[in-house]
Amino acid sequence: MEPIWAVGLMTGTVLDGNIDVALLKTDGETIETFGAYTLAPYPPVIRTLLEETLAQARVWNFEGPDPAIFREAEQALTKAQSYAVKQLVESTGLTMADIGIVGFHGQSVLHRAPTKDRLGDTRQLGDGELMASILGTKVAYDFRSADVRAGGQGAPLAAAYHSALLRGVDTSGDTAVLNLGGVANITWWDGEDLVIAFDTGPANAPLNDFIKARGLGEMDRNGALGASGKVDEERLAKLLEHPYLAAPYPKSLDRFDFTAAMADGLDDATGAATLSAFTASAVGKALDLLPHRPKRLIVSGGGRHNPTIMSMIESRAGVKAVSADTLGWRGDAVEAECFAFLAVRVLRGMPISFPTTTGAPKPMLGGRLAG
Repeated sequence: MEPIWAVGLMTGTVLDGNIDVALLKTDGETIETFGAYTLAPYPPVIRTLLEETLAQARVWNFEGPDPAIFREAEQALTKAQSYAVKQLVESTGLTMADIGIVGFHGQSVLHRAPTKDRLGDTRQLGDGELMASILGTKVAYDFRSADVRAGGQGAPLAAAYHSALLRGVDTSGDTAVLNLGGVANITWWDGEDLVIAFDTGPANAPLNDFIKARGLGEMDRNGALGASGKVDEERLAKLLEHPYLAAPYPKSLDRFDFTAAMADGLDDATGAATLSAFTASAVGKALDLLPHRPKRLIVSGGGRHNPTIMSMIESRAGVKAVSADTLGWRGDAVEAECFAFLAVRVLRGMPISFPTTTGAPKPMLGGRLAG
């Protein structure tokens, strides 16, 4: 198949108020061209709606009928993201007729990992049929459900794209990709046939929630508060006893599996420092699980903008951590690019998740097509 232009969309669980939108020219195996990307802000009313939707989703917890707010939020975010796609495409001089497919991840509102006794559950809001009708192009969506129904974790899904990026950087297994979103996830590739991916622990979500709860803004900007505090090493040691961190992969997390309550009773600076150290130390524990401990992490996602977390990854996880941008990648666009890449794989009938990345019983096709 010849490479085609695809648009990828991602809105993370950290709820930073942005729609990540990226253009990518790809055949679903290699990357021909990195196109334009943008962080398109949601209108405040939609951001507030999504925060309430996530709160109601935790109460619902996959029991009984969907909360009514799900449909309202789904319609609103689908229309807003469709508009963001049009804006980006037209800003580059392309038209929607030039776009082969859109990869629409939707908004994750709840994720429950499988156990030995039951399948997992995952829920992303996003109306692919509505988006296809608005944009007049094919849309791939609902990327996770098939994997979960087959017994997989449904996350992380970035491994296929991360390994495509790594082909141009390091095929030795000494480099891995770490994404610091609401949750942190890692992809390691041995340079041949083995790709491993899993969620390492929390990233920005607990720290952002802590900052908001203390009335100190939306995030620990530039890691300043964390840098000013002293890590509560006794509290950190207890947090690091959490069984998830030592559990074998594949494994995945919901955004609220680790919360700001981990810093209850600590002052602002100590809390920020301790939460940052926990994210970094959890990465170190994850690296110890891999067949070959990488020497370098290429870091994407919002967390790479926090120099306190980045330096703590180096000191506490014992690995060199470099921003994706230093390699010419677009660190804020990697997740959106990923869903453009996966959308082309869905279009081609290629697998998007694998036994060593989600625990699915076989390579899974995944995704639904609209349009």
